[in-house]
Amino acid sequence: MDPVMDPVTLAVLRGRLEQIADEMDATLYRSAFNPIIAEAHDACHGLYDAITGDTLIQGKSGLPVFVGAMAFAVRAAMRVAAERGGMQPGDVWLFNDPYEGGTHANDFKLVKPCFRNGQLYCFLASAAHWHDVGGAVPGNYNPAATECWQEAVQIPPVRILRDGVLDDDVLAILRANTRLPDSLWGDLNGQLAALDLGARRLDGLLDEYGDAKVAQALVELRTRAVRLMRSHIGSLPDGRYSFEDVLDNDGVKDELLTIALDMTVAGDRLTLDFSRTSAQCAGPVNISRATAVAACYVALKHVFPDVPANAGVLDAVDFVIPDGLVISASRPRPVGGYTETILRMIDVIFSATALADPQRAVAHAYGTINALSIAGHRTDDKRKGQRWVMFSFFGGGHGGHSDGDGLSHGNAPISTATIPPMEILEAAYPVRFTQWALRPGSGGDGQHRGGLGAIYEIELLEDSAEAFIFGERGKSAPKGIHGGQPALPNVFEYCQNGEWKTPPMVSKMLGIHLKKGDRVRLQTPGGGGWGTPAERTEKDRANDTALGYTKEQA
Repeated sequence: MDPVMDPVTLAVLRGRLEQIADEMDATLYRSAFNPIIAEAHDACHGLYDAITGDTLIQGKSGLPVFVGAMAFAVRAAMRVAAERGGMQPGDVWLFNDPYEGGTHANDFKLVKPCFRNGQLYCFLASAAHWHDVGGAVPGNYNPAATECWQEAVQIPPVRILRDGVLDDDVLAILRANTRLPDSLWGDLNGQLAALDLGARRLDGLLDEYGDAKVAQALVELRTRAVRLMRSHIGSLPDGRYSFEDVLDNDGVKDELLTIALDMTVAGDRLTLDFSRTSAQCAGPVNISRATAVAACYVALKHVFPDVPANAGVLDAVDFVIPDGLVISASRPRPVGGYTETILRMIDVIFSATALADPQRAVAHAYGTINALSIAGHRTDDKRKGQRWVMFSFFGGGHGGHSDGDGLSHGNAPISTATIPPMEILEAAYPVRFTQWALRPGSGGDGQHRGGLGAIYEIELLEDSAEAFIFGERGKSAPKGIHGGQPALPNVFEYCQNGEWKTPPMVSKMLGIHLKKGDRVRLQTPGGGGWGTPAERTEKDRANDTALGYTKEQA
C-alpha cells in the first residue's frame, strides 16, 4: 500500500464510492410504495467499516440524521450476528429497535455484509421510514405514548435474508403488524434492491481498482476528515460556551423541558456537555443516546460543511451525555417524536458555536416537522373498507445569518428530504389542500430577517377520519441572534362543524375526530432574525412589502 495516495486517485475513488450510495438512494426512491420515501426521500444508504461499524461513505441525498445513527445500527447487527454464528454471505439483517439503531421505530435499518475472497470487507446499510408499523396511532407519531410498545412494534436485529433467500416467517410477522401491508412489502423490497445494487457496484469498483487501493482511500478520507475537523475547532477561541432552549412539553405533561449545552473548546478538541438537560420524561420526546450523537453529527456538518461525511467528523469531539436524560433515555421510554428533540439539540449547538465565532452565527430555524397523520377507511364502492393513512411533515422558515435573510419554507436542518408535494398527497388520499402559502410576518425581524413559515389548510373529503398532530415551537418561538427578533410560534388548529379549536397541549394532540368538510390548519414558524431591526435597509423592507412578506398584508 502506498504511504500516501495521489490526490487525483483519491478524488476519483471518493466520487465513485459516494456514487454507490447515491445510486442506492435513487433505487429506493424509485421503487418504494410509500410517498414518505418515494417523494420525500426519508431514507439513507452508506458504507460502514467491517471491524468498527463506523461510517465510511454516505451519499449526497440521504437523510443526514440517519448517517450518524446508522453506525450504531451496524454495530447492533454485528453484535447479534456474533451471538448467532457470525455474518455470512447472502445475509441481510433487519430491525427497527430505536434503542439499538437510533431515531424511531418507523425507521427500518437493513444491514448487508459484503465479502471479498471469503473475508468480510465492509457493510452496506439502508435506513428508511416505513409508513405504518402497528402501535396505537396510524403512522406511529403517538403524542400520548408512555411506553415504546404504544408507538410501534419493536423488531430486534433478525436475518430477513439468509443465503440470499427471504425469510417468510419474519416477513409474516412484519405484515401482521402494519395497517398497510402492501406498502410495507414494497418498501422492504425497495431497500433489498438498493442493497443488492450497492453490492454489485462495490464489487465492480473493487475489481477495477483492487481491494487494497479502495481500502487505502477509505482510510485516507477519514484521516482527512479528522485533520480538517481539528483545524476548524482549532480556529475557535478556547473557552466554555453555554446555551439552552426548551421543548413545549412531552405530550403527556404540559411542562417545559430544557435542552442545555456547555460547549468547551480546548485547542483542537471539542467537548459537548449536555449534563444540564432535563431528565427523561413520560412522553415521546425522549431520544436514545445513539440519536443524540447523530444530532451532534448533523449540527457539526452544518457548521463545518467542507469536512468529508464520515466517522472522522466525530473523532475530535468528546461527548458528556449522562444516562437518564431526555436525550439518553432508557427502554421503555417512548421515543417516537425524536425529530422535535434533535432539532432543539441542533439549535443549541448552532447558538453555542455562534458565541465562539459570531461570523458562523445562524438564528434558529422553525424547529419542528409538525408530523401530521390523518387516517380512516374508504367508503366508495371500489375500495369500501380499505384503510388509508396519510402521513406528512411540513416546512418552515430558516434563521437569518451574516450573509443574508433566512430561507423561506425550507425543510428541517436534520434533513435533505423534500416536503411531500400537495398534488401527490391529494392524489393518494381523500383530502384537499385549500391553502398552501407562505405565512406573512412569520420570520423574525432583523438586519437579515428570518425566512417565512407556511400556512397549510387541509379539508377531509371522506365521511370520517381521525387526525393526529405531533409538533413543537408552539410556546417557545425560534430565537433571533445578535439583536434579531424571534419568529412567530407554531399554530395548529382544527375545524369541526365550522368551529376552529386549538389543542390543549398547543402543538400535540391525539385522535381529532373529523367529518367530511372538516379541516385542519397549520401555521408553521419562521426563522429568527439576525442583527437589530434598525439595521435593515429601506430597500430590503420595500422588497418585503412588495412581495407580501410583511405581517400587515396577512
